Amino acid sequence: MNRKIVNINENLCNGCGACIPKCAEGALQIVNGKAKLVKDTYCDGLGACLGQCPQGAITVTEREADAFNESEVHEYLKDKGIEKPVTIQPAHTEVQKPQWPVKLDLVPPKAPFFENADLLFAADCAPVALKNFHDLMAGRRVIIGCPKFNDARAYAQKLTEMFKQNNIASVTVVHMEVPCCTGLKWAVNKALEASGKHIPVKEFEVKIGGDIVEL
Repeated sequence: MNRKIVNINENLCNGCGACIPKCAEGALQIVNGKAKLVKDTYCDGLGACLGQCPQGAITVTEREADAFNESEVHEYLKDKGIEKPVTIQPAHTEVQKPQWPVKLDLVPPKAPFFENADLLFAADCAPVALKNFHDLMAGRRVIIGCPKFNDARAYAQKLTEMFKQNNIASVTVVHMEVPCCTGLKWAVNKALEASGKHIPVKEFEVKIGGDIVEL
């Protein structure tokens, strides 16, 4: 099939590697001092790497190539131990309903807005570090906290009461990639254990560069 795909001019490429981090599929590698397209099926042809090359060596061309294969990319990245950034899909189409407070220390253990709610428990830094954070908020009730400057055990106790006193439908945990921030997920796990509730949980990690991956 003919389709759009990345093309690298080896005469212009100096092997700086500036294009590599921008390819979320891992389709580009430096081989013998030059950027190379590892495999046609790894390249989606969207050209996220364009504009990253100071030499102008990367273009998108149209040629005969095997179709982009997302499942193959997933396995490839998994084998290499690379996490692929995810595209955030809002939980619902409706906008976030008014809610206050949002700090876990301040929210009441039982509140009407928690009943049958999809709950988003996010690190304090996440709304600033993640540009599309509001996509995560859509249709969810939000609480935020920081286990580095607050007591994660107190968070677990507060969440336990919230889980016991409200019928929460799901929990999405969003934390930064620094180790201390994983205390949010620890608090949720402890609260679920103590409350005896079985609530589906998703965990996302925000990278320092602003990407987000599902764990």
